[in-house]
Amino acid sequence: MSAAREMLCDTARAVFAEAVTAGIAPVEEAGFALLLVPEADGGFGGDWGDVNAVLQIAGVIIPDLPVAALIASDALQPAATVSLMAGAMGQALVLSIEHVNTRHQFGRPLGKFQAVQQSLAVMACEVRAVEAAAGALAARLDAVGLDPSAAGFEIAAAKLRANRAVGVVTAIAHQVHGAIGFTREYDLNRVTIALMRWRGEQGNDAYWAARLGRQVAGLRGRGLWEALTVR
Repeated sequence: MSAAREMLCDTARAVFAEAVTAGIAPVEEAGFALLLVPEADGGFGGDWGDVNAVLQIAGVIIPDLPVAALIASDALQPAATVSLMAGAMGQALVLSIEHVNTRHQFGRPLGKFQAVQQSLAVMACEVRAVEAAAGALAARLDAVGLDPSAAGFEIAAAKLRANRAVGVVTAIAHQVHGAIGFTREYDLNRVTIALMRWRGEQGNDAYWAARLGRQVAGLRGRGLWEALTVR
């Protein structure tokens, strides 16, 4: 990560922490709406890699606030939602690991049980896959000048991959937490409820599967391989 993006992320963490109690106002005052606006037009001149990094932080800290709508256009909302989902899934994994390492059962931490370790390994694979999809989508959008139509394949693939991961990630996270995962006093439900809501936003699994399938079928024969390898 570049020094400039690290500074941007540090700013985002501080602003979003304030927004937890103050609402969307601190995010608006910080100027995140200008993140993608060119410097010549008074903006920050950022790229989608910057947006992806900021929205992943938003997905962890303030998943209930409309930060994505403030930064990205309507056409880019599916891509923005993938970034939010990647951040929220990462937080669910962090909370799950912390819980199984501190909660004891039968005289040892839950994390020492093989079945729990296997579940967390599956969960981690899903989380990393969504993070990779969000990263690949960001690279494509930056390569095509943030043109959503030119990144239609990556948007469909990333949103479908993120949607499919929601069921696995939320189920395992709540399984390893037990009843505490559903309480208002604990942070897990804050991100898992948002994940289930985002899964249906801008299109459910069937919608994105059909959209991706039509693009793949349209490439015909060796076209899919050639299209992927030139990106």
